[in-house]
Amino acid sequence: MRGWMRKGLALAMAGAALLAGCASPPPPPVVPPASVPPATQSAALVRAALTEWDRWGRLTVDGWPEALPVQAAPENYSSILTYWESVPEGPGVIRRHQDTHDALLAGLTEMLPEGAPPAALPSISLWAYPAWSAAFVSYVMQRAGVPGFVFPPSAAHSTYIDALLAGWASYPEGAPFRPHDPSEYAPRPGDLICADRSSAPLYHWQDKLAEAGQFRPMHCDVVVASGGGVVQAIGGNVLDAVVLRRFPADPAGHALPPPWDKPPFFVVFENRLDSAP
Repeated sequence: MRGWMRKGLALAMAGAALLAGCASPPPPPVVPPASVPPATQSAALVRAALTEWDRWGRLTVDGWPEALPVQAAPENYSSILTYWESVPEGPGVIRRHQDTHDALLAGLTEMLPEGAPPAALPSISLWAYPAWSAAFVSYVMQRAGVPGFVFPPSAAHSTYIDALLAGWASYPEGAPFRPHDPSEYAPRPGDLICADRSSAPLYHWQDKLAEAGQFRPMHCDVVVASGGGVVQAIGGNVLDAVVLRRFPADPAGHALPPPWDKPPFFVVFENRLDSAP
């Protein structure tokens, strides 16, 4: 618990500083593109991701910074608990988070002088473990009305990635999510763009087929807009918050490879919810 407090305080001190070299102006407000009919499930997924981004204060970064331009509001921890409700592993995680929250708040309050105002939690990072990025994706899928048999909610990205790949392998023409190499497919709103955070990462989604069922630390974001030399995608647990990231893209719209020291993109899942049988 003390380690979480130190991490939270460190992030709070660093959160007000902009990453050097990321001085480009923020993007304009992101809205579901007109090319996506508003009643489609793809548009519903984009709207669900945008709703959570708005809830967290529209935090936006370019690429892969080490800190947010502003600190996420600590009261957003309740949203994290909501995300955990969407996955099978959630109830146990929620109980641990609530116990930790109550114990920490009680300890901070005891250290205050008599008559002082109630203690405030130092940072949202207190709820950063276990990682909740896959729970976030599962939550927005549920909010968009995507059935669990199409996108199985999970606390691990690698689990639902295996399921999406298996669905494509068994029925390529009708799979609701189709895998593509990032260098060969330009992401569109409603797609998922995924990176492998392993120490020995995969660079091609075909390699994940060969190790189905094996856990890997991964991360996926929901693409909400593309064009103008960037792919804009929203993810959870990005620097302990829900964040819109702008990834550089080539003239054809393909997301460019991340820097050598960042997790490589290894798959983009084309969202075919509106066309697959």
